Amino acid sequence: MPSALGQRVAEAFAVDGPLARADPRYHPRDAQQRFAAGVAEALEGPHALVAEIGTGVGKTFAYLVPLLLSGRRVLVSTATKSLQDQLFLRDLPRLRDALGVPVQMALLKGRASYLCRHRLNIARSQAQLPDRFAVRALAKVELWAQSTRSGDLAELDGLDDRSPVIPLVTSTRDNCLGSECPQFAACHVVQARRDAMAADLVVVNHHLFFADLALRDSGVAELLPTVDAAVFDEAHQLVEAGVQFLGQSVGTSQCLEMARDLLGAGLQHARGLRPWADLAAAIERAARDLRLACGGALREVRGVIKLRWDERAARGALDTVLEPLAVALDAAADAVSGVAETSPELARQEERALALAVAVRRFVLPAAPGRVRWIDLSPQQARLCDSPLDIRDMLTEQRQRQPKAWIFTSATLGDDESLSWFTAATGLEDAACLRLPSPFDYASHARLWVPASVPRPNDPAHPAAVGELAARLAGALGGRTFVLTTTLRVLPQIAEALRQEAQARGLELEVLVQGTQPRRALLQRYGDGRGCVLVGSQSFWEGIDMPGDVLQCVLIDKLPFPPPNDPLVEARVKQIEAAGGSAFNGYFVAEAAVSLKQGAGRLIRSETDRGLLVVCDPRMRQMGYGRRLRAALPPMGELLDEASALEWAASLRSGF
Repeated sequence: MPSALGQRVAEAFAVDGPLARADPRYHPRDAQQRFAAGVAEALEGPHALVAEIGTGVGKTFAYLVPLLLSGRRVLVSTATKSLQDQLFLRDLPRLRDALGVPVQMALLKGRASYLCRHRLNIARSQAQLPDRFAVRALAKVELWAQSTRSGDLAELDGLDDRSPVIPLVTSTRDNCLGSECPQFAACHVVQARRDAMAADLVVVNHHLFFADLALRDSGVAELLPTVDAAVFDEAHQLVEAGVQFLGQSVGTSQCLEMARDLLGAGLQHARGLRPWADLAAAIERAARDLRLACGGALREVRGVIKLRWDERAARGALDTVLEPLAVALDAAADAVSGVAETSPELARQEERALALAVAVRRFVLPAAPGRVRWIDLSPQQARLCDSPLDIRDMLTEQRQRQPKAWIFTSATLGDDESLSWFTAATGLEDAACLRLPSPFDYASHARLWVPASVPRPNDPAHPAAVGELAARLAGALGGRTFVLTTTLRVLPQIAEALRQEAQARGLELEVLVQGTQPRRALLQRYGDGRGCVLVGSQSFWEGIDMPGDVLQCVLIDKLPFPPPNDPLVEARVKQIEAAGGSAFNGYFVAEAAVSLKQGAGRLIRSETDRGLLVVCDPRMRQMGYGRRLRAALPPMGELLDEASALEWAASLRSGF
């Protein structure tokens, strides 16, 4: 017999229940009700639940309804800020009103999402903006700052996430003055945290969740211990978010920002008392030397690449640059110490310099057992990273501290009944597991084609063959195609081959390529998909919802195995093999299966969608593990040759 909460949840989802009365389009779904019942049981237990819920089940409402009806204090975490906004601004208000529950809700983001009024005042007088677009953006922020209540930069339409103005008008843990700030009483970050502590349901994101854990010991954040349940949507991203945030890192951009802020604060509050320009220049010079040492012979870097720590350290390239950087930071701290009492900003610069010097010297010492070290290299900076391999220990410790319901859900958490891909990395082998497939009719509405004639991925001719094939399929569809690549390196090769093939065939196709514009702008240009092909890498594999005939072909260049030379991958392989396991089956194939499901998930987004999935990797048919990868995908009909694929594409275009 269901519990009292389970009964209320069942009534909410009934054909004549409050959800049906609030929305005439609502219809009961068995899988949605089963997941909602599972969430209610976990709340009542309380116990842990890991649930893989297929596209179209309605998992968001399925976990929100029990949470709202339970009367418990709840933390909900999702993968991105945009998904946070969707939950808080759209889904939760609709459900709260439909259910008639008096729930106080709060949205909490990281401090980089909120306007800092003190930093805005500094930017007005001191900022050196790179171009007229940045000048306009700052003016727009100033105008908005006069009326905003939340200070959430997401309220500002048209502000590019990559705008150089954002770091000038937001704070970091390094430059925040805390209670010494002249704008502390009006601080948007402080107000958001107060609202969160007073709310019944708080929506955060995964990065903020781990930030909360990292800061809780210092008394800055005490949110997690106060809730009765923690729910993680898009939980497949949780491990990587945790590994990144629970680790320790120091970046050259941190040091350059420290130097810039030191110079600004010194000239403003203690001009002439110390050689501020020389001190800042020494930090900048040492930081740039570190960036060059990390890059080595690499001259051109696209995106962010991970470099092995041992390769750089073994050649002594890092030893000669780390200590000079720490010495430059020490000198800055010593210089500030004598004048720090003149201004809270100078006192903060002393703390920052000392903390950065400690962080830099940490990387002179060997890594601790059970941790992995690497270098993130981008065109702008080098970041030294030291991290645990997974979040097992952290999550186990949190679960043991006090009874609480822990609920983890996503459309992709593994390819076996025990969802071991996720549970093994999180220490959740003891959790209840639930797998509910998508209700969509993939067998009738979707087709899978693995071209036999495409060269293997290690063949230099592979990218061109992928681009040419994409052009032929997109031509048959009139656009409406995504080409998803596993690496940034092949993006321009595939895009160029696509353009040339389209031109040779007289096809009018606009080829949109990741990196040429911000992600949001590319998706806006893609529009309804007519005449468009979008070529993108990792950021386009998930989080994109294009129902209808906007997207009818997803072409994946090759099987998404983890890169074997990635330092984190290497460390995990060693860990598995040391325990006597098979790294290939237990890690590489499992990772590929989950990633493949994510990419394929862009294709069918509603009950009436129809589409074609193309995986341009003959290994999916030739190798034994290909059967496991095909089984991980929804049950699509399979095509055997290009003629059949073009015929199916033509039928999609005609609407049959």
